[in-house]
Amino acid sequence: MNLSISEAIKSNIFGDLKIANDNFNKIYRGDREDRQPIHTVYGGANLFKYNTTQALGQVALKSLLKYAPNFVEFGRAFQLNGHETLPSDDSQISKLVKELDSLSQKQLRQHPAGFSYNIYKKVIAKLEREAVEDFRIDFEDGFGNRTDKEEDETAVFAAQQVAKGLEKNTLSPFIGIRIKPFTEELKERGLRTLDLFLTTLLSASKKQLPENFVVMLPKVTIPEQIIALVSFFEVIEQKFDLEKGSLKMEMMVETTQSIMDHNGTNPLYRFIIASQGRCIATHFGTYDYTASNNITASYQEMDHDVCDFAHYTTKVALAHTGIWLSDGATNTMPIGPHRGELTQKQEVENKMVVHRAWLKGYGHIRHSLYKGLYQGWDLNPAQLPMRYTGVYAFFLESYEDALIRLKTFVEKAAQATLIGDTFDDAATGQGLLNYFLKALNSGAISIEEVLETGLTLDEIRSRSFAKIIKDRRANT
Repeated sequence: MNLSISEAIKSNIFGDLKIANDNFNKIYRGDREDRQPIHTVYGGANLFKYNTTQALGQVALKSLLKYAPNFVEFGRAFQLNGHETLPSDDSQISKLVKELDSLSQKQLRQHPAGFSYNIYKKVIAKLEREAVEDFRIDFEDGFGNRTDKEEDETAVFAAQQVAKGLEKNTLSPFIGIRIKPFTEELKERGLRTLDLFLTTLLSASKKQLPENFVVMLPKVTIPEQIIALVSFFEVIEQKFDLEKGSLKMEMMVETTQSIMDHNGTNPLYRFIIASQGRCIATHFGTYDYTASNNITASYQEMDHDVCDFAHYTTKVALAHTGIWLSDGATNTMPIGPHRGELTQKQEVENKMVVHRAWLKGYGHIRHSLYKGLYQGWDLNPAQLPMRYTGVYAFFLESYEDALIRLKTFVEKAAQATLIGDTFDDAATGQGLLNYFLKALNSGAISIEEVLETGLTLDEIRSRSFAKIIKDRRANT
């Protein structure tokens, strides 16, 4: 075959393009393959102890069982699919539970009551096993403005408790500290707290950091604030003989300036560059951000339009860079107003308040998931049931449809396929694969349920639908 372009000419044409493509791929390296927590609990540093996450799990489970003692009340509280047809009589509920217990996972998915029952059991199991995935020891909003002496003492005590938790294996899988911002007014206090905390922790733990430990820097507005934190990290790593880059950070997106700066551009990726590879995530601050947009308190909600704008801007700015994104928190607590010895009327009022707060938080969580934000905050253990309910319901209600579509896609090696009234293409194939990866990561589904797609574990872990199809075609 005759060609007009010689190898020498082609090399000359592609020379600069290769450099540009390589530089692009370094920036947009794709989503991270490791586990992302589905939530972060922010708790006041003055309250933190080595076994705090276990205690929070017990409180969360107690709250769930008190206000939803069976899956029927649970289904009604969260208005889950099929809750309208569930029985109210205790004996009928007990009979139905025995029936559901005897079903396989596939049969359970097909049973009218199976959706509520399945999620209820999963939430209970999660609260018993690992109620808190990620915890942030908070020296900012959750701690407040206290005397320097009190903050110093708390920083030292909290660090000692982390070292104890590290020794006793009681820490959450992800853990970190949120310091005060590096604004001109608070930079000294923020750095001093972090210095005391890390120096105490690394001395007590014999230079060992907890797994997945991060430092959260709030209210970031300029790259220089991140540069200052990185410089401090380098000093600590050198002093304690830590491998360079061991200390990781996250940043809060909670000001209008972090969405659009004075030049009219989004500065977030410049912040990432300033971190020199240390920033792994951004967390959205709902209430600081809405306040900075002059939204009055009554309308400062997670699903406000200004929050949606910030989320979509952040997603576009940081998509495929490997940076995790987290939404904020619902500030309505599912806690009854009455305490002590209660009348029946007060018990009913408490349940109504809790169920209303559950449903509100559930809606906010679902709204975040709809936008592709798979992590959020929790501020109180009573919020944990609604967190896991929202996440599990979001993924499980789409399971059957996603299973059929992805299985058909894989079997036909990405040939155009019509399933019902939905036309699938290769990009949708990747979207379906992402669904299973996120659902598996969250605990909503098991490995066995993913394997029903016809994919192997190695194919799932490749995270690339295009690679799966390419490899399957090569082996055909």
